[in-house]
Amino acid sequence: QVQLVESGGGLVQAGGSLRLSCTAFTSRFNIETMEWYRQPPGKQRDLVASMGTSDNTAYADSVKGRFTISRDNAKNAVYLQMNALKPDDTAVYYCHVRGTYNLTWKNYWGQGTQVTVSS
Repeated sequence: QVQLVESGGGLVQAGGSLRLSCTAFTSRFNIETMEWYRQPPGKQRDLVASMGTSDNTAYADSVKGRFTISRDNAKNAVYLQMNALKPDDTAVYYCHVRGTYNLTWKNYWGQGTQVTVSS
């Protein structure tokens, strides 16, 4: 099994920065993709950024140039550096990992961390 522990959310003024962290605690799960999703109040959960094992990345258009995803495979950790934050970035941010356990594909979600951007 995998336990994802997130941290780094909070309240920030527009134009400010935050860095989210997520660590996966596991012993036999082979992590392939590490991602960040977000869910604004009353809206659906959408992909923000994704990073594969080859350091290939993908971003939602709304965050390109402002957010940067990175990972530390030795620590089973993924990070999201968020700069130039806007009120529209206010949401609960979730860490998501996909990989294999005994050759079976599985995916896991973190508990979510609140990011609030004030205008």
